[in-house]
Amino acid sequence: MELLNRAVAFSIDAHGNAVRKGDGLPAILHAMEAATITATLTSDEEVLAAAVLHDTVEDAGVDPQDIRSQFGERVVALVGAETEDKMRHLPPSASWRARKEAAIERMRGETDPGAACITLGDKLSNMRSFYRIKQRKGVSMWEGFNQQDPKQHHWYYRTIADVLSNLSDTAAWQEYDWLIREVFEEDRV
Repeated sequence: MELLNRAVAFSIDAHGNAVRKGDGLPAILHAMEAATITATLTSDEEVLAAAVLHDTVEDAGVDPQDIRSQFGERVVALVGAETEDKMRHLPPSASWRARKEAAIERMRGETDPGAACITLGDKLSNMRSFYRIKQRKGVSMWEGFNQQDPKQHHWYYRTIADVLSNLSDTAAWQEYDWLIREVFEEDRV
């Protein structure tokens, strides 16, 4: 697990003291949770390393070349598959839908099965966070996000569940599906 150990240390350094929107928890905890969930789906060390590194380019500003040189071509490709183009020329609220549509299309075209495992780990961690926040704040939880319309979040997370349906026999996907139904009150609409 030498590669994974190096990835964990790299991710801790890259994220520094950054905290997550919504819950204010250290960003590294999300990276670790996403990797832990991914580990329930695969033991492939390159996939696990990429899972713990998945937000380092997008959120911590790491140059993909640094990941390539330290962890190899497959790991940087897997991180790239999970990295959203922030479209910084637009305000985040204006680019939200386009960024999510691009992420979904990238996921649909991904050929490495490890990418689906990482995406499920990342999105399940997000949904767990949403569930906890909603328990505390109710519908006002969306005020802390760039996209404040819960229907848009619901579309995104449900579409990802559909794209990842090949993992629907796993406990991780089933928990993800349940959390989507709970957070977005699918059974009550």
